Amino acid sequence: MIDLRSDTVTRPSRAMREAMMNAPVGDDVLGEDPTVNALEARAAEITGKEAALFVPSGTFANQLAIMTHIRPGGEVYLSDDSHVIQHECGAASLLSGAFLRTISPRGSYLTWEEIEPKIRKSDDIHFPRPSLIEIENPLSSGVLLPLEEMAKIHRGAADYGLPVHMDGARLFNAALALKVPANEIASHTDSLMFCLSKGLTAPAGSLLCGKGEFIARARRNRKIMGGGMRQIGILAAAGIYALDHMVDRLEVDHDNAKRLGEALNGSRLFEVDRDSIQINMVFARVRQVDTPEKEQFLLDLLKSRDILTYPAEGGWFRFVTSNEVRKEDIDHFASQLPSLERDFLGQFPL
Repeated sequence: MIDLRSDTVTRPSRAMREAMMNAPVGDDVLGEDPTVNALEARAAEITGKEAALFVPSGTFANQLAIMTHIRPGGEVYLSDDSHVIQHECGAASLLSGAFLRTISPRGSYLTWEEIEPKIRKSDDIHFPRPSLIEIENPLSSGVLLPLEEMAKIHRGAADYGLPVHMDGARLFNAALALKVPANEIASHTDSLMFCLSKGLTAPAGSLLCGKGEFIARARRNRKIMGGGMRQIGILAAAGIYALDHMVDRLEVDHDNAKRLGEALNGSRLFEVDRDSIQINMVFARVRQVDTPEKEQFLLDLLKSRDILTYPAEGGWFRFVTSNEVRKEDIDHFASQLPSLERDFLGQFPL
């Protein structure tokens, strides 16, 4: 099967597994796992932050950041389309007592001009206290947040005494596409996280990065959240291998996404959001598909041709390239487009 559901489906290579097997380990809750300590030091260096903390997942990292930045009842400003809102189960209200003030961006991403009017300007006892701004780069749509806009948000937030946390799940995809080092993106944040288990192919884990005092508090909160792990150097070793060997190859995923976007755009069946193909994601919808029945029929047609993707959200199908997807797989998908058109249009004429 050609698995285009997500870059989370990537599997560790033999070399990564050997690194895991040979990793020296210790009790990480006691700070005694040398491999974890090495990974955290490496993550802090890469992002230009004082410290980093290894956690089980990206959602865990985002929720840990919120818990550490705010007090219960604190107001968090973020996009209505953000991963924290759409795909983290409402955890911020459950775990941190956060009041999430969502903002619908007029364009592809949230701007300071859209955030600033929402920030409470009064200490009125009726209002929640402004506590945090949360951004993403890249966005879950695959679109990049320009560095100049990040800088503007960070400067503006500082004027109000607000920290900025960034969901940087695919930080290195963003750095590649923006043609800057990861620490340049991170410099416009107070804290950020990145995932090891997506395009970097590690089996698990994310890093939360920030100031030393912030990470010290986050370490305690990690324990509260049940994230205190023991001999996890076997997972940290995969992360070190990923940072050493899997970052540069992300360019292959970006090239394959563009190749797929061109193929889909050339068909009669698909409409492609070409402007959003900035990293390893392609968003496409079938022309005039407006019912779940039609969407499911297309999913079944794709699966019958050994192509997997998730059901559409808002009418858009997402195809994600990764280390599991080769150029030949993209060419196979392209070769199936004429028969896909025939079978789909035979059932649902446009």
